[in-house]
This record gives sequence, structure tokens and C-alpha cells, in this order.
Amino acid sequence: MLEITTEKEGNFYIIKLKGDVDANASIHLDNAIRKAISGFQKNLLVDCSKLDYISSAGIGVFIAYLEDFQKNAINLVLFGMKAQVKRLFEILGLEKFIQITDTKEHAKAIHHRKQ
Repeated sequence: MLEITTEKEGNFYIIKLKGDVDANASIHLDNAIRKAISGFQKNLLVDCSKLDYISSAGIGVFIAYLEDFQKNAINLVLFGMKAQVKRLFEILGLEKFIQITDTKEHAKAIHHRKQ
């Protein structure tokens, strides 16, 4: 089961994930990202600190948006991943395309450097 909450914090739009992103829940993740993009959010942070599991379908959601992020100058940073989740992103080589960091503070600092 996945719980998704969102909040604005200054110039940042934060999507908080709690639980598991399996094939069924990946639809909800997709909707949350689409809502952020359609709301013209440019600084998108994804809090993964309470994310216990992500399936290939969930990872596919992030991959599907990579071109949109680049084309629309949207800065995406995932932060707070548990070791087993982070390892999956690393095995797939996604840290080359998606910024991943340990803390929200560091995620915000990455955004400031890109601007």
C-alpha cells in the first residue's frame, strides 16, 4: 500500500512517499508527478524516507518523465532512500539520470546550484 502526500515549501514542491510502490500504486505516483508538472512546479523533491519498496513499474514512472523534466527545465531530486531502494536505482544506473541524495537539505542545495 502506498500513501502519497504533497506540500509546498518555499520554491519546492515535495512529494512524500510512504509504503510500497508496486504496479498498482505506480498509477498514483504517476498522477502525483503529472499534477506537479501540470502545476508548473520547477523544483520537485521526492521524499523517499518512508518508501519501503519500489517495483520496476514504480521506477518506470520516473524514467517515463525524464524527457519531460529535461525539456521543461524541471529539477527533480529524490532524497532519503533506504539502502535497499537506493541500491535498486544504482543497479539500474539511474543515478546518472536522476539526482539522488540523503537529505532534504542537500536536495534543496542541489536545486540552488542548478539555478
